[in-house]
Amino acid sequence: MIVCVCNSLRDNDIRRAAESGATSVIDAYARLGTAPQCGCCLECAQDMIDAHHEDAREPVAA
Repeated sequence: MIVCVCNSLRDNDIRRAAESGATSVIDAYARLGTAPQCGCCLECAQDMIDAHHEDAREPVAA
């Protein structure tokens, strides 16, 4: 799914940036070599980043 039309970023790109440690949209985009343009994607991208980090914090059931 395309998240950012201006920079042609897909959901996998945002997830990859979050996996590499990005905690904000600005940080994620910088890791991807770009920056937000129109801003329409900011909420969606941040939700994806937050979800990744929430999933990473959940303990693994034994």
